[in-house]
Amino acid sequence: MLHDDLLDIDAVRAAFACDGVTLEVDLRNVCESTNSALLDAPAASPGTLQVLACERQLAGRGRRGRSWLSWGADSLTFSVRWQFEPGSAAPTGLSLAAGVAVARACEALGAQGLALKWPNDILARGDKLGGILIELATSSCGATVAVIGIGLNLRRVDAAALDVSVSSLEESMVTLPTRSRLLGELAGQLARMLTVFSVSGFAAFRDEWQSRNAHAGLPVQVIGDLGSTRSGVCLGVDDDGALLLGTAGARERVLSGDVSLRPA
Repeated sequence: MLHDDLLDIDAVRAAFACDGVTLEVDLRNVCESTNSALLDAPAASPGTLQVLACERQLAGRGRRGRSWLSWGADSLTFSVRWQFEPGSAAPTGLSLAAGVAVARACEALGAQGLALKWPNDILARGDKLGGILIELATSSCGATVAVIGIGLNLRRVDAAALDVSVSSLEESMVTLPTRSRLLGELAGQLARMLTVFSVSGFAAFRDEWQSRNAHAGLPVQVIGDLGSTRSGVCLGVDDDGALLLGTAGARERVLSGDVSLRPA
């Protein structure tokens, strides 16, 4: 794949597959934030997955107020928007279910060695491959709207200035697909996940997330915004996507909120 591989709407549509879901795609050269743009976008009809991807994001953001960096053609930055029907399952654990969908898409194209870190990171060989940011809103008719922002590193970049070790999809695959094919596959897996999630919630994805849990059975630390730290063993997650932390013979339930998980 060439470094000037630009996103192509027809190729994205050709790679998308999800029965019963309509795909709307918006591709832009530059935008401030794909999440913000989709949150402000007009609502689509029920059963529609709205996708917005851009070549360069100027003010992307991750969890806890961090900047969301992208590397042009060496990365893929996009968001999807989905409106839940009234009576759908509560969107707790949605970031974890989205992680499962992303892993499925990458593996369907040949990626190996992927794992998930609670609550919103995709790892490859122990280093960060990508991240997920969920933002929720309420439509004019009172329905819950979810915008799922995703950023993936496609090639290794000079990350000396970053505070995390990063990986790339290229290092986990024999042949890196075009960005358009990857985006179409990701959109299809996310659409399938959302249709199931709408009915069954995160419980339908819990076992698969557990099988990909990067810290299963390992000692970890949960660090809060104010520096508070809890240590224990990662016991996985419950049906709501909360982290289960084993501490001194007890089991604590940790909600994602503004906390960070680290190996002990």
